[in-house]
Amino acid sequence: MIYVGIDVAKDKHDCIIKNSEGRTLYPSFSFPNNLTGFNLLFERIQSCSSDFDEIKIGLEATGHYSNNLVDFLTFKNLHIFIINPLHTCLYKKSLSFRKTKTDKADAQSIVSMLMTQTLTSYVPISYHEKELKSLTRYRFTLVKDNSKLKISFTRLMNIIFPELQGIVHELQVNSVYHLMNEYPDTASLANAHLTHLTNLLSKYSKGHYSRSKAIEIRDAARNSIGCSDCIQTLELRHTIARILLLTEQISMVEQRIKEIMKEIDSPFVNIPGISYITAAMLHAEIGDFSKFSNAGKILAFAGMEPSIYQSGQHTSTHAKMVKRGSKYLRYALYTAAKNVANWDNTFKAFMQKKLAEGKPYTVAVSHVAKKLTRVLYKLEIEHLTYKAT
Repeated sequence: MIYVGIDVAKDKHDCIIKNSEGRTLYPSFSFPNNLTGFNLLFERIQSCSSDFDEIKIGLEATGHYSNNLVDFLTFKNLHIFIINPLHTCLYKKSLSFRKTKTDKADAQSIVSMLMTQTLTSYVPISYHEKELKSLTRYRFTLVKDNSKLKISFTRLMNIIFPELQGIVHELQVNSVYHLMNEYPDTASLANAHLTHLTNLLSKYSKGHYSRSKAIEIRDAARNSIGCSDCIQTLELRHTIARILLLTEQISMVEQRIKEIMKEIDSPFVNIPGISYITAAMLHAEIGDFSKFSNAGKILAFAGMEPSIYQSGQHTSTHAKMVKRGSKYLRYALYTAAKNVANWDNTFKAFMQKKLAEGKPYTVAVSHVAKKLTRVLYKLEIEHLTYKAT
């Protein structure tokens, strides 16, 4: 058996190759993160053995830096093992108390793990799963950025025109964005032409706001305690522009996600409370359900299993969630659990049962998430359709 350990970095990778007897076939060498470097690595691996079933290649999960290398090696039909960096770190500590951190030492540790540990081989994900993961994570980032901008918008409105919040049913709506974009301070809004103001509100509120609302807003602006300078009005306009842009981008991403979800015909969308966006995140982050032997492994992958502490006669009764794993999957499961507990009678009763036992709301939701994960696992593995109660 040939073992190849690769320490991944941004510009170059370090590699060491050994055989099953522990003899070094290629001492530690570096190769650039480009096609020339990848070909050099493949030539050296191929020179050790032409039987690819006898070759194991290990590398750490280091985000996007390893993506191109993994795709290259997968295309060459080589067996890859992607290792959790935490696993590597704990393994190195178990071998020595010395605090040594070099790329060569990391590559050596990966080879040692390949030789001594039982690891799961990497299985390439399908195109749809890969695209869904990119889209859902991108949307997650866009929504997070948009939320921060909306908080800034509310802060600016409390300074510039604090009375508006009590007049409109909600600040974070399209009609208010366009209103404040055109009239970014109370002085300009107080002198606005009533017909133009009415038309603007009616257009962007889709007829919800009429002439009477325009008069109410203009009168409030004339008696407002709000104050602003040119810097605040500039910040307000820039904030609105970014919110509108991000909202449009989120809509485009969601449209593509919806198209993919229709193609894969997910059984999760039949569960009351799970939207196609949440279902997409679940599929994207979990991938092939068959790689998990049970639903508990999925919870562990999401970092939603409780930590365990026991020493002597003491056993902790207030174990916290470990939160090691995919934060995106953890978010999707928690969001799905909250919504399903509101819309599905079975899960609603289960949630009420946990709350009646005296569990805090977040703990009760985590129990619902565990139950939901078992249901999702069964639906996907056995190809069943969920029947709501």
